[in-house]
Amino acid sequence: MGWVGESVASVKSMKIRQSLSQFISLGLIVSSALIIWKGLICITGSESPVVVVLSESMEPGFQRGDILFLHMSKDPIRAGEIVVFNIQGRDIPIVHRVIEVHERQKTGEVDILTKGDNNPEDDRILYAYGQHWVKRQHVIGRAVGFLPYVGWMTIIMTEKPIVKYILIGALGLLVITSKD
Repeated sequence: MGWVGESVASVKSMKIRQSLSQFISLGLIVSSALIIWKGLICITGSESPVVVVLSESMEPGFQRGDILFLHMSKDPIRAGEIVVFNIQGRDIPIVHRVIEVHERQKTGEVDILTKGDNNPEDDRILYAYGQHWVKRQHVIGRAVGFLPYVGWMTIIMTEKPIVKYILIGALGLLVITSKD
């Protein structure tokens, strides 16, 4: 009778250790991803080192679903560069080409005008009410590289949230059920 009681306690102890191990593994995966992301932010100088092109406005150079790698330096922004910038009142950054730059010699301020390569006119209609230029502080990065079509999963998860929940659930289930 004593042996059976010890065996049940041993099994319970094993299950608790296994659950704790799975919980720690999940925590390590999440914290590793966060560390990698924060490391990229430090290396690139951009608050968002990777973005996905969400529209056709930059075709044919960039297609919807392309992933852009960003870098932000203190170098002057020049016409012809692809920049990613935020506009007040918009949640999603915009990826467009700089078509005009005005530098003020006295203050050092820079006024930037942008345009999507596939758009007929400049971006002034996209800017916040009363805004005619993008300021340097609105720019979150300059495109330095890209991977074609790799960002489609992000677009699908944004447009169809159920896919995101299924994917997260499947990954969580995989971590929980792994015997390693």
